[in-house]
Amino acid sequence: MSKAIRIHTTGGPEVLKWEEVEVGAPGDEQARVRHTAIGVNYLDTYHRSGRYPVTLPSGLGSEAAGIVDAVGRGVVHLRPGDRVAYAGGAPGSYAEVRLLPADRLVKIPAGISDQTAAAMMLKGMTVQYLIRRTYPVQRGDLVLLHAAAGGVGLIAIQWLKALGAVVIGTVGSDEKAKIAREYGCDHVIVYTREDFAERVREISGGTGVPVVFDSVGASTFESSLNCLRPRGMMVSFGSSSGQIPPFDPMLLSRKGSLFFTRPTIGHYTATRAELESTASELFDVVSSGRVKIVLNHTYPLRDAAKAQKDLEARKTIGSIVLIP
Repeated sequence: MSKAIRIHTTGGPEVLKWEEVEVGAPGDEQARVRHTAIGVNYLDTYHRSGRYPVTLPSGLGSEAAGIVDAVGRGVVHLRPGDRVAYAGGAPGSYAEVRLLPADRLVKIPAGISDQTAAAMMLKGMTVQYLIRRTYPVQRGDLVLLHAAAGGVGLIAIQWLKALGAVVIGTVGSDEKAKIAREYGCDHVIVYTREDFAERVREISGGTGVPVVFDSVGASTFESSLNCLRPRGMMVSFGSSSGQIPPFDPMLLSRKGSLFFTRPTIGHYTATRAELESTASELFDVVSSGRVKIVLNHTYPLRDAAKAQKDLEARKTIGSIVLIP
C-alpha cells in the first residue's frame, strides 16, 4: 500500500485526507511512477473547492516528477528507471505512487532536477502555449501580465524577455514587486494601490497593449479589456479571484473589436507530438538558462493542506513542490 491525498467532499483545505491507497500493476499502455516531487497549482484548489467539478472521491494534483518502476504491454518509449515528468490529465498527482498513461509522460533531461521538473511542467508548458501559440509574442510587443510574481508569472516574465517583449506586470505587494523586477519585469504595478488600467494607458502612451495574459479572473476582467488596443487579445487562463461573469459579446466590439479566448493546456498538448514539442521547448529554455525556475517553497506531501492554504493566502512567491 502507498499513501495519497484524497478528497471525499469539496470545501476548504481541511477536506484533504491522507489515506492509504492500493496501486496495482500497470495495464496496457500504462506506466507506474514513484513520485519524487509534486507540483502545486491554483488549479488544484479549484478541484478541491468544487469550482471545477471532479467525480468524488478524487485525488488532487496535475503535475509531478518521478521514476518509472514498471511499464505495461505496448510501452516502448519508457523503461523502469527512467526519470519522467507530466502535467495535466485527471487529478491525482498528490500521491506517492501512481498509474499513468505512458504517452502522457516525458523524460526529464539530464541537468534538470526532479524538483525543478515538478515545479515547472504545468506552469512552464502553460507559458509556452500562451506566448508562443495563443498569442505569438513578437520582439518589441508591450504585454500585460497579471500575477507577475507567481509561479506562472516568473516563468512568463523571463521567457517574454528572451523573446524581446516589454513586460508590464501586476502584483499585490511591494515584496512581490521587487521579485518581479529582479526577474526582468520592465514596469511593475502594485494593483492594491494603483489603477492598473490607468497605469497601462500611461505606459503605452495611450494606445493600450496588444495582449493581456490574465490568470486572476473576475476582479481584473473589465479593467484588463480597458488596457487593450483596438483588435487586442484578452487571454484568460485562470480565475484566482473567481470566475468571469457572463458578458455580452458586444462589449468586445464596443471596446475596440477585441478578441477573447479561454485556453487550456489539454487542447494544446492533445497529441503526443504536441506534448513532446511543448515540453521540449520548455526544457530547452530552462536548460539554456534563459528561464530560471523559482522554487522557494517545499512541503511534505502529507502537509498538502498547509501548502494550499499558503497559496490561497498569497504567501508564496514562485513555485511550490510537495515531497513524498
